[in-house]
Amino acid sequence: MRLAHAVRFGAWMLVGINLLMAFACVGIFMRKAPAITIIIEQNERSLQACEDMLASLALVEGAVSGEDLPVKFKAALVRAQNNITETDERAALDLVESTSGAAFLGDMTARHQAVTAIVRLGKINREAMIKADHRAQQLGYAGAWGVVFMATSAFCVGLIFIRSLTRRVVMPLEEIHTVIAAHRKGDTMRRCTGRDLSQDMREVFNGINEILDQFHT
Repeated sequence: MRLAHAVRFGAWMLVGINLLMAFACVGIFMRKAPAITIIIEQNERSLQACEDMLASLALVEGAVSGEDLPVKFKAALVRAQNNITETDERAALDLVESTSGAAFLGDMTARHQAVTAIVRLGKINREAMIKADHRAQQLGYAGAWGVVFMATSAFCVGLIFIRSLTRRVVMPLEEIHTVIAAHRKGDTMRRCTGRDLSQDMREVFNGINEILDQFHT
């Protein structure tokens, strides 16, 4: 029956939209989580290297015996060089590398340049973290509005489906129930009637009316 096919199609459409919405939500969270992970892993590593380099430079004058601050500084510099994520980082790291040797030998100008470059490197990474966080938020906003759109679509489809189901199935069934109830109460002239019926339901009505006509002939 075409009516049964229409009902099944509407029901499966609702199921499909809800499944699509569920998978979309999962996809949004799966894409947002790596973005946050990148912020933490990449830029935080460079910021930690900046802190270690600044600490090494700050402790030069009061270094205790056996404490090899240049080695610690170099290790932190290498970590930062191996973790370049922004184009501006290269120039700052080159300046740090070129001035670090003289800075540890007591050259105040070189030390000032190195510290300024390290501070600049940290600022670059913090700005990168802000931008990455902004992109992650935009992804979240876009995903949220996408879910809202799909939910609204599912709601509208549901309303259309319910209205169609009510008009094409529920109301005709109520009419059949009313006719049968009237027949049981003795109203043998009552027949199934209705407007804008589907072809399938029209055939059902005609069949019931024929049965009632035959029953009282």
